[in-house]
Amino acid sequence: MEHIISSKLLRIEQLQDILELPVTLSLSQDAIERIDKCRTYLDDRFGGKDAAATYGINTGFGSLCNTHISSDQLQQLQHNLLMSHACGTGDEVPQEIIRMMLFLKIQSLSYGHSGISREVVERLMAFFNNEVYPVVYEQGSLGASGDLAPLAHLALPLIGQGEVHYKGEKITATELNLKMGWEPLNLKSKEGLALINGTQFMLAYGVHTLIHSHKLWYWAHLTGAMSIDAFDCNLSPFDKRIHLIRPHTGQLRSADLILSLLDDSGIAQGEKINVQDPYSFRCIPQVHGATWDTLQFIKKTILTEVNAVTDNPNIFPESEAIISGGNFHGQPLALALDYLGIAMSEIASISERRTFQLMSGTRGLPAFLVNNPGLNSGMMILQYTAASIVSQNKQLATPASVDSIVSSNGQEDHVSMGANAATKAYRIINNVQNVLAIEFLAGAQGIEERLPDTTSPFLSQIIKGLREEVPSLITDRVLHVDIVKASQLIDSTRFEAEVLFN
Repeated sequence: MEHIISSKLLRIEQLQDILELPVTLSLSQDAIERIDKCRTYLDDRFGGKDAAATYGINTGFGSLCNTHISSDQLQQLQHNLLMSHACGTGDEVPQEIIRMMLFLKIQSLSYGHSGISREVVERLMAFFNNEVYPVVYEQGSLGASGDLAPLAHLALPLIGQGEVHYKGEKITATELNLKMGWEPLNLKSKEGLALINGTQFMLAYGVHTLIHSHKLWYWAHLTGAMSIDAFDCNLSPFDKRIHLIRPHTGQLRSADLILSLLDDSGIAQGEKINVQDPYSFRCIPQVHGATWDTLQFIKKTILTEVNAVTDNPNIFPESEAIISGGNFHGQPLALALDYLGIAMSEIASISERRTFQLMSGTRGLPAFLVNNPGLNSGMMILQYTAASIVSQNKQLATPASVDSIVSSNGQEDHVSMGANAATKAYRIINNVQNVLAIEFLAGAQGIEERLPDTTSPFLSQIIKGLREEVPSLITDRVLHVDIVKASQLIDSTRFEAEVLFN
């Protein structure tokens, strides 16, 4: 599948394809013209002579912005910038995130306001198309003057430095160039800064977590609907009339989805003894719905950033202007990613409560969903695991965006900490998936305890898919494997964009 880099607004559906499908990139003619026009303007203005000091082109960086650099040192300035800023630490960034970083950096550079040469953009596209993923580290960005450290690691292999993952191996950039028949690039004025200024590190995490969150939101209704039938709950809380008199969009959507998933459920249609159900069942539309509404705000923020130029200074060839500003500041993303972490933590929190209820030995279910409880502990400790994860999510959901630490000798005196918000959100989303996997196991087991009464045909098919990987629990066994397989099933399921986003 080919994706053509252009100035057309990117939609969430296209980002999902780039994240999940084999895609190759190419430049549109208009992108080529914009890139070339901007680079030509810079070369004409600064090539071959000592021009007036202009930040990012012939000056030092950060608090060294008043140090003028002569024209014969501009290439070395850019190479020094990449090397000096490549000081990340911590765990390696997952390759799925690196891939998205490459795409987002290429997209941002293609708008023709960064001064990058086409040669650099094409080498970045060669990385993407050949699945060459530079080694980048999680820690080091303040999310303000761009994601400087991680983007420096992303760009190092362009000049023959750093390491990459290629065909299952971690190799040096020198080894990569030998394998591919490439020469290291010699960066021109502004190019190093254009590569490391920008929000593509936190934005790549943002795109991934946003799309994954939509998928998990849908799965939370699948597992929630299973739990509703397993616990023999009433469907009256999902009656549309209730939600029309409190018409939050997400609440209406959530209630409607639960009813559609339980359509033709024999269990749901049976007579109920219980008058009311616990909030974790009854209030699914209110809780899940609020998360949906939050995701819509986050989607708007993410898509605005994806379709934006976020380096500095920005170049406007048409008006012959170079303007230094602050588009690299990650505050919009920091707030959105903190909000995402909070909203998705609540999906796991209410899921764990449903799992807890299913273990209680009430509503005709055996204690801990196993025969001969006592000799067998059954699914008892699944709930412990879910509780542990939910507690960790509460800690991770503490906002990063409320913090700021002065850097660059006071020049960069307010930072967003958006990179920390991004990596925390990523961990939260992975945690949510595991909590839902646990509810998946418990809900399916609980429904089977109600045979010969059956759930809806749709949910029966979902449970059948689970049983192809995880058998029903008859006596105690190692449940770690069950969680892993259930989580993998959630992760591997691909939904069409209209199911997830519309």
